[in-house]
Amino acid sequence: MDSLSAMITQWGVNIVLALLIFFVGKEVAKKLTDILIGLMRKSNMDETLIGFLQSVIYGLMLVFIVLAALSQLGIETTSFVAVLGAAGLAVGLAFKDSFSNIGSGMMIIIFKPFKVGDFVTAGGESGVIEQITIFQTVMKTGDNKVIIIPNSNITKNNITNFSQKETRRIDFVFGIGYDDDLKKAKEVLLDIVMSDERVLKDPKPLVAVNELGDSSVDFVVRAWVKSGDFWKVKWDITERVKLRFDKEGISIPFPQMNLHLKQE
Repeated sequence: MDSLSAMITQWGVNIVLALLIFFVGKEVAKKLTDILIGLMRKSNMDETLIGFLQSVIYGLMLVFIVLAALSQLGIETTSFVAVLGAAGLAVGLAFKDSFSNIGSGMMIIIFKPFKVGDFVTAGGESGVIEQITIFQTVMKTGDNKVIIIPNSNITKNNITNFSQKETRRIDFVFGIGYDDDLKKAKEVLLDIVMSDERVLKDPKPLVAVNELGDSSVDFVVRAWVKSGDFWKVKWDITERVKLRFDKEGISIPFPQMNLHLKQE
């Protein structure tokens, strides 16, 4: 009877201690997580990544606390650790693509190859970034389609960010006929580019003969503009060159086929 009473007493003490370990440990885990999250915020870490890490850190601490509480009850936790390990491996294999997206999302958030609002080519698609999450990136195309790209598709391919730099260079190629006045054409091209207020004066625009082609003398025209003006300047200058060449009598060669009929 005394041994049974002692056993019950011991079990009662163990249960109380196990509950104490769980509840106190839970509060400590919460406090430690809050401290770590505070340090992350002070280092200006992205909020999306902070929210994900908060869940992971707190979840891992709870696992250790539960194992410690079970151990206090005299339950062998080695088997639980083995089961958890096996379960973790099974889950990892089943959701390897999802974990790949999570890892890629963390890389995107930490290294910031692009941000919301940037125009990029990534994952084989081009558009403006609208949202970046742990699992996927949301992009809007120029014709207003929404594309959702898994993050792993982005990090395993090249990323071209057209918005990261403040300025971009526009490259044109214009051809004139061999009978046209080369110097006049060069002056006209330079005047068109220099007269556009959106074209930056530093670096200075370049107009040069690039190639003596089969049917044309090709000029290369290079001009630096603000990234936001790139397409408007490209389209406007292309139109103005055609109109100005027509006015100045400068020809733009195009492929032609001459048929010679021989009468027997």
